Amino acid sequence: MDLKNLNFNSNFKVLVTGGAGFIGTNLTEALLKNGNKVVCLDNYATGKKENITPFLTNPNYTLIEGDIRELATCHSACSGIDYILHQAALGSVPRSINDPITSNDVNVSGFLNMLVAARDAKVKRFVYAASSSTYGDSTSMPKVEDVIGKPLSPYAITKYVNELYADVFAKTYGLETIGLRYFNVFGRRQDPNGAYAAVIPKFVIQLLQHQSPTINGDGSFSRDFTYIDNVIQMNVRALLSDNIKAINTVYNVAYGERTNLKELVGLLKSFLAEFDTKINDVAIIYGPERQGDVPHSLASIDKAKQLLNYQPEFDIKKGLKEAVHWYWNNLKLN
Repeated sequence: MDLKNLNFNSNFKVLVTGGAGFIGTNLTEALLKNGNKVVCLDNYATGKKENITPFLTNPNYTLIEGDIRELATCHSACSGIDYILHQAALGSVPRSINDPITSNDVNVSGFLNMLVAARDAKVKRFVYAASSSTYGDSTSMPKVEDVIGKPLSPYAITKYVNELYADVFAKTYGLETIGLRYFNVFGRRQDPNGAYAAVIPKFVIQLLQHQSPTINGDGSFSRDFTYIDNVIQMNVRALLSDNIKAINTVYNVAYGERTNLKELVGLLKSFLAEFDTKINDVAIIYGPERQGDVPHSLASIDKAKQLLNYQPEFDIKKGLKEAVHWYWNNLKLN
């Protein structure tokens, strides 16, 4: 994504926590291409060293291998930083159900460490990854930022606590914060492997191997799938905004349309079949619903459009085509 179109100053020094992860890596790449200086903080709990290999020779890139659960590490990483894009977290609802203590340690205690370090370093703004899981059991559609329900998982609790802490730090210490409630982000570099792999890369690798993907439930559950370039745009707009009404709040980051899982698999099969026609014949398996899953998710992006001039460019079809091409060229299964 070309940040110059967003008038982003290349003189900024930006800390990206979780900078070896899926979203963090893509943010780092965009910032470096824009000429910014980037500091990456990651402990590789979910990020991958191979993601950051292309950046290691860039003179504007600094890598800090460390854990946000260590306050001293956070202080060191924040030194001399203008802006923070805080992406470090332990994602996944099932992971948090299996191990709520570690999810809380990273997502709450680690988040608080970063807020303290950002405050002490007097950074200009702290933009952080929030989550659509915060909407919990709210049945309202589309999801509007100021109407949430009760959380349905430990992960959802941790991400809501992040918003509460950010609000308190804004009011108490004057730290500028913006939370971005991501809705099912997908795209290049998203890991297809592991027990907690997201649905799109997981289905892609299974289809490429002619294995039957398993849909949890009857396929009617729907999501507002959001391509990574829309997320990059939103992060940069959150950093840049000089609208006083736009800071110290939260935004949905999505496209504003929902796709059910049955439709999603159909699109994936169609796009992947352009490379391998046998994928058309791969059967789909339907399994039990997953604990903690929200049946439907659809974001209102009116607030982001109005206050941040957010203009998502990638709908589900355009994003999936880009993602599928990336996986075909990089998974080395062909």
